[in-house]
Amino acid sequence: MAELQLRSVEKTYGNGYKAVHGIDLDVEEGEFMVLVGPSGCAKSTTLRMIAGLETITGGEVRIGDTVVNDLVPGKRGIAMVFQNYALYPHMKVTKNLSFGLRLKGVAKPRIAAATDEVSGILEIEQLLDRLPKQLSGGQAQRVALGRALIKSPDVFLFDEPLSNLDAKLRASMRVRITDLHKRLRDEGRPATVVYVTHDQVEAMTMGDRICVMKDGRIMQVADPQTLYARPANAFVAGFIGMPEMNLVDAVLTRDGGVPQLTVAGQTVAVRDGLAGRITAADGPVRLGIRPQHLDVVDPDAADAFTGEITTTEFLGHEVNLHVRLGGEPLVAVTPADDTTTALGRGDRVGLKPRGAKVHLFAPGDEGENISLGTH
Repeated sequence: MAELQLRSVEKTYGNGYKAVHGIDLDVEEGEFMVLVGPSGCAKSTTLRMIAGLETITGGEVRIGDTVVNDLVPGKRGIAMVFQNYALYPHMKVTKNLSFGLRLKGVAKPRIAAATDEVSGILEIEQLLDRLPKQLSGGQAQRVALGRALIKSPDVFLFDEPLSNLDAKLRASMRVRITDLHKRLRDEGRPATVVYVTHDQVEAMTMGDRICVMKDGRIMQVADPQTLYARPANAFVAGFIGMPEMNLVDAVLTRDGGVPQLTVAGQTVAVRDGLAGRITAADGPVRLGIRPQHLDVVDPDAADAFTGEITTTEFLGHEVNLHVRLGGEPLVAVTPADDTTTALGRGDRVGLKPRGAKVHLFAPGDEGENISLGTH
């Protein structure tokens, strides 16, 4: 395996449209790096530049000690797993698995041994004599994964490989792929992986680190826990987390050192866990608070916003409350009990933010987090 480095990488098309804006990214040897972002953010374009399927119009891509900008895909030491599996329809599974090795002229005994090993790892031994049309979606994706694994590449590239599967299969394949990555690491054969997805659940559950992208730029690179707890800006905060973080316009003031937030004409003091983290002066901000970090209280409770429920979503173990606070919508997630399940449209409730979990951002869709403190 090898380290992957991107330095000031750009992609500009012939019509002048710039898709990727000078991004820098380091993927360590044996690391599972996920590129995530909304459709059109250029995550797949970035992956295709690494693979050699898109030309690089600026910057440098390095795999190990080699700059690969001008190398064809077959010379880059990469293996790619696609969304549509890309299996050869006329070849049985065993030949699909071994095709790359046969193309390189590897001896038949080595091919047979490698095929046996990979099929055993992925538990597809019973599929070796089948044609792709005889496979389910999950089986076909395991064969595609095996075809990449058998090549022992320097870098594995995955381009939304699970998006064609149903929810149950996606969940099982997530576990299978991450378990395989950990197994190879434990066996001293670490696999360097770059995995593209638009699904934040895949990103959060699979990645050692996650690169969040927007409009061809990198918004933040961090481990899942850091992205969730310390988002660098409002875009990352709103993109990571389910349900998504509440982001509303607010005004920050201080009263005797206690931060006060005014939203839709209501002012609430946030007494614990926020004052020492703010690195900006009073004024307009965006309040960010995750639905799980709003406590549902009596509508007249102190230090709580008061609003009217517009919708309730019962999810079994918990309830999502959609609350209108003046002109601002907020969502609170609360455990399902006799009190919360009795609430309905038109009821008034109080929403009390947990101060230690409150985030404040500079105004704007990509405003920086001004509540991370100075450390």
